[in-house]
Amino acid sequence: MDVILTALPDVLRLRPRRFADQRGYFSETWNAAGLRAAGIDFDFVQDNQSFSAPARTVRGLHYQAPPHAQAKLVRVAQGAILDVAVDIRRGSAQYGEWVAEPLCAEKGEQLLIPAGFLHGFITLMPNTVVLYKVDAHYAPNFEGSVRFDDPELAIDWGIDADRVVLSVKDAAAPGFAGFNSPFATPASKCSSAPDLSGLHRGIAIPG
Repeated sequence: MDVILTALPDVLRLRPRRFADQRGYFSETWNAAGLRAAGIDFDFVQDNQSFSAPARTVRGLHYQAPPHAQAKLVRVAQGAILDVAVDIRRGSAQYGEWVAEPLCAEKGEQLLIPAGFLHGFITLMPNTVVLYKVDAHYAPNFEGSVRFDDPELAIDWGIDADRVVLSVKDAAAPGFAGFNSPFATPASKCSSAPDLSGLHRGIAIPG
């Protein structure tokens, strides 16, 4: 498993190894023990799947507030997305900053997003299937959202806002101005990981 830094220090790109032969390939997409040894420690309790028929579908920006805050491990089983995370931890030096990472089924890479971040994505292909693990169960009374095209965040989705496909709920999401984040700056679950600055800004973890 290769672990690669993104522009936001606690959001990590994971690249599982693939072992290929004439039949196809085998890939271990999560190894709790191996990553825990590297200081990346999450106890995932629920797996979710979304299917988006049209390209240009936006889902987000979403969060689940404490005490049911969720970290997410996102990957694409079919199609491709641009996956977006926004730091909303009060006191964070990166508060309000965002990262956008392309993910596709062909490459099999994943994005690890800790609690304390808004999350959303736009599909880049029709019939896209997204899988994600979370470390807290769904708690509808604690969910919240922020408008995907908020001008203060100024996220580059790669497309004009009036061309995306949105749910009614996401279209009605409030803006970022005046947003009162429920997240304090936590001790990162990745804070004890070894230096990731070498070898293309990544490390290799057995498994």
